[in-house]
Amino acid sequence: MTTRQRILITGASSGLGEGMARRFAAQGRSLALAARRRDKLEALADELRPSAEHVEVETLDVTDVEAVPEVFGRLAAGLGGLDRVIVNAGLGKGAPLGTGKAAANIETVQTNLVGALAQAEAALEIFRAQNAGHLVLVSSISGVRGMPKAQAAYSASKAGLTALGQGLQAEFASSPITVSVVAPGYIETDINRGVKTSLMVETDKGVDALVKAIEAEKGWAPVPAWPWTPIAAALKFLPASVSRRLV
Repeated sequence: MTTRQRILITGASSGLGEGMARRFAAQGRSLALAARRRDKLEALADELRPSAEHVEVETLDVTDVEAVPEVFGRLAAGLGGLDRVIVNAGLGKGAPLGTGKAAANIETVQTNLVGALAQAEAALEIFRAQNAGHLVLVSSISGVRGMPKAQAAYSASKAGLTALGQGLQAEFASSPITVSVVAPGYIETDINRGVKTSLMVETDKGVDALVKAIEAEKGWAPVPAWPWTPIAAALKFLPASVSRRLV
């Protein structure tokens, strides 16, 4: 398999995005890093430049859908093209619907689904022009089955992202453009802070599993594969009366 040398990662200033940037930099890849927090991006880039082949950074709020293609274009120009785009920027805000906190739920969907759609549009415009590329959508196990209460909007946003990936996979099945949907379970990051579960894995282990899944370029990859592959299957196919006890 050809090495995807030039990689763009959104949400790169913390969490899984930062972890992936570190792994790919250690392998000598060229990185285009985007996030809202410029200071954190610059600090990370300075740390990674001795090992990465090249690092470009741009400030980006993915909910500014008009800015997304402009930023992607500048980052692609800085690296001389893009071989892989990892749509990772995400938000975990949320509250039970109807409790007066609609803004948090709407912001979550705008970031995780509308923002991701804008990123996919920008990435695929570049890939179509190149006639090559790997689009990675970072979804979630929470998108496999609708989740209740504070997770409802987040779950819906990730389910939509997974469906977007499936549609694109069908469209590009016989082309040089590859589309992967990766679905992390509970990995220790800011977005999962406060979650109490025995299934939580520490950040480094989760990032290692995520990078492995991305490099394999499968269409669908729960992360880590164990135990999330069987759990995802159970959530998808068990009757609602049973799956409700799991979520």
